Amino acid sequence: MKLYTKSQVIFFTVFGIAVTAVFSIAISASLINKKTSGAKQPETQAASEPVVSIPEEINSLQELSDTVLNSVQISTDMTYTMDEKQNIGVYEKCSPAVVNINTQVTGVNWFLEPIVQDGGSGSGSIIDKRGYVLTNVHVIKGASKIYVSLSDGTQYEAQIIGQDADSDLAVIKFEPPRGTELTTIAFGDSAKLKVGQKVIAIGNPYGFDRTMTTGIISALGRPLKDASTNRIIRNMIQTDTAINPGNSGGPLLDTNGNMIGINTMIYSNSGSSAGIGFAVPAETAVRVASDLLKYGKVRRGTLELSVVQLNNTIANYANLDIARGLLVSRTTKGGNAEKAGIVQGTQAVRYGYGNTIIYLGGDIITKIDNITISSIADYYSALESKRPGDTVSVTLHRNGKDREVKIILASPDEKTTSI
Repeated sequence: MKLYTKSQVIFFTVFGIAVTAVFSIAISASLINKKTSGAKQPETQAASEPVVSIPEEINSLQELSDTVLNSVQISTDMTYTMDEKQNIGVYEKCSPAVVNINTQVTGVNWFLEPIVQDGGSGSGSIIDKRGYVLTNVHVIKGASKIYVSLSDGTQYEAQIIGQDADSDLAVIKFEPPRGTELTTIAFGDSAKLKVGQKVIAIGNPYGFDRTMTTGIISALGRPLKDASTNRIIRNMIQTDTAINPGNSGGPLLDTNGNMIGINTMIYSNSGSSAGIGFAVPAETAVRVASDLLKYGKVRRGTLELSVVQLNNTIANYANLDIARGLLVSRTTKGGNAEKAGIVQGTQAVRYGYGNTIIYLGGDIITKIDNITISSIADYYSALESKRPGDTVSVTLHRNGKDREVKIILASPDEKTTSI
């Protein structure tokens, strides 16, 4: 063990205190430098980051908030592209004329008692200031009550004026209060449409009132079969504009806000928009709506005869050389078909589960105005746009040969019967 003298102990003690003091001074100087450099840092960043100075007289959080808000510059210069201005203009012009349609249907409960329950919903367009609305037949099908909701939130009960299953178009009417100025949508010229042209749809998909979607015309002149009626609707407009359940009956618009089609159906496995929607062209809608308003039904030209849709069973039984077309069973005595020289059947046979009597041996209709006729749906579709007094060309198959006759269509009071 090493021993130190009293003088040595005093020396080491004083030396330790001195070293500690030097280290303390060095650490303090370092902290002061850091604080000084931190205070000067905002000056070096002033060019890139704005700094809000807080006056000493601010003593509350509310005063601080007001000061910060007053220092913020809010731009009021809102600009739109030409396309945006176009969309906004069409929406502001047409959306007040688009209505939401809801229906009620009559059902039965567990005790087989009639009850009223919610039906479907869809859209419609006001086409007359007196409260006439154009929509789809399938929107109001089976309805016991129909309600029309306007853009201002008011709701009215509507009545059916007329409906046409062949075009899936219907006209309904509600009674607006006296003095009410309704907004209407004008029809456009669907005959001048071009593939690639921009179109706009306004409707109520899934109940979301007056929703707007945009797209283009994808194709024109599409024939489509309506699954609910098994009728073919020709010359449909195909569009990629989003059309979903609830859009049915609403307008398809051009960029001027004219109704060039009535949104009718979508092609989708899920039932939602898949980029393929279809609309009845305005050209058809104008003609159908005019007849519905005037007559309550569409007056189409007819052939005065009864026909049977051919199939392999009939063709084999009658030893026919074709199995597609419409067999003329009977012609109306003195009617347009008889006058044109169409031959009716002569051999009476029972056909079908109801033992209906049909006549074999007559002509077979294969075309009308160069439209191939293979079914009853084709037949009605070919005559859909024809008026009484129009002349059509009918191709007949008789004794293995084709021949063509011209027929002046009759009034619908004498309707074609078919099996």
